[in-house]
Amino acid sequence: MNIENVTKETVLITGGGGYFGFRLGCALYKKGVDVILFDVLKPVQAVPEGVKFIQGDVCCLSEVEKALRDVICVFHIASYGMSGREQLNRKLIEDVNVRGTENIIQACRKAGVPSLVYTSTYNVVFGGQVIENGDESLPYLPLHLHPDHYSRTKSLAEMKVLQANDTELGEGKGVLRTCALRPAGIYGPGEQRHLPRIVSYVERGLFKFVYGDPLSLVEFVHVDNLVQAHILASEALNATTRHIAAGQAYFISDGRPINNFEFFRPLVEGLGYQFPTIRLPLSFVYFSAFLTEMVHFLVGRLYNFQPLLTRTEVYKTGVTHYFSMEKARKELGYKPEQFSLTEVVEWFKSQGHGRKLRIYTVKHLIRDGGLILLLAAVVLSWLPAAVTLSV
Repeated sequence: MNIENVTKETVLITGGGGYFGFRLGCALYKKGVDVILFDVLKPVQAVPEGVKFIQGDVCCLSEVEKALRDVICVFHIASYGMSGREQLNRKLIEDVNVRGTENIIQACRKAGVPSLVYTSTYNVVFGGQVIENGDESLPYLPLHLHPDHYSRTKSLAEMKVLQANDTELGEGKGVLRTCALRPAGIYGPGEQRHLPRIVSYVERGLFKFVYGDPLSLVEFVHVDNLVQAHILASEALNATTRHIAAGQAYFISDGRPINNFEFFRPLVEGLGYQFPTIRLPLSFVYFSAFLTEMVHFLVGRLYNFQPLLTRTEVYKTGVTHYFSMEKARKELGYKPEQFSLTEVVEWFKSQGHGRKLRIYTVKHLIRDGGLILLLAAVVLSWLPAAVTLSV
C-alpha cells in the first residue's frame, strides 16, 4: 500500500478514540485514506466528517472481525495499564494487551488483511537497567523481570505480532506482514494521559521534589513524529518497499535524550509555578512507590486511589535509557521534527490552567501536614531496609 496515493483503501485503528489514535486517523484521512476508528469509547474531539467510528472492544473477537471487513491495514494501538492505578489492574491488562492482540491477529488472517502495524513500547527491553544508545539487537527483557504487568503483557503481545509475520491469510489471499514500533513517552498539545496528571500534581502542590541522578537521560516523542513513524511503517510493509519492515521492530523518539525533570521544567515554569529544588534518592522514591502499591493492593477494591507514583514510573523517569533511531531512519525514512513544550504550555493555558492566587486554608494545612507525616513514616520504614542492604 502506498498511502500517499491511496484514495479508496481503508485502514482501521484500534484505540482510535484515544489521543494518538485519533491524531493518526486524522493525518491518514487528510492523505486521502478511508479511516475507521475502533475503540470502546468515542473520541473527546468531534470525529471529522468522512472518518468512521465503530464502538467495539478488541477483547471481543466477533466485534473485531466485523470491523475488519474490506480493511487493508490495521494499526493496533489499543492497550491498557500504561500508568497510574491502571497499572495495578492485572486482569484487564492481560485481557486487552494479550488476548486483544491475539484477536487482532486472528481477525486479520481470517479477513485477509495484509498489513498490521503494532504500537509497542520501550519497556519490552527495559526494566530499570541503564541503556545508553541501545538498538533493536537488544534482547527482550525476561518476562519474570518485568516489575509491572503492563510491560510484561506488551512484550508478550509484540512477540505474538512479529511471530505472525509471513503467516498465511484466509482464502489464499497471500500472507500477513507485521511490524512493531516502540515509542518513548508521548507528548503534544491535548495529550490526555500523562501531561494532565503532571499538571494536576503541580496545581495541587504535590510536585515538591525531583529524584534520581540529575545526569540521567530518557526520551520522549512528539505525537506528530509518532504519526509520521506509523505511516512510514505501514508503507514499508508493502511490495513497493520489498516489505523491508516485515517482521521488524523499531525504536521511535524525537532523538533527543534529556533528563526527565528538565524536560518538564518549561511546562511547570511556563504555567507560573516554581520548579522544585529538593532532590531525593531514587531508591527512596522507588521504595515509597512500592509501599503505595502494597496499600493499593490491600484497599484498592474499596478505594481505588491514584498512586502518586508506581515503581515502573519511578525507574522510567529516573534511570537512563535511550535508543538509536538509526534503523528507523535507514529502513523507514523516519526524520523526527524538533518540537518544544511551548505549544503544550499554551494549550493548558487555553484550558484555564496556570498559577492563580492561592489562599492557604485549613484544608491545605491538613493536606500538607498529612503529606509530611506520610513522608516521615516512609523514611522511618525505609531506613532499616537501607541499613540491611548496605550490610
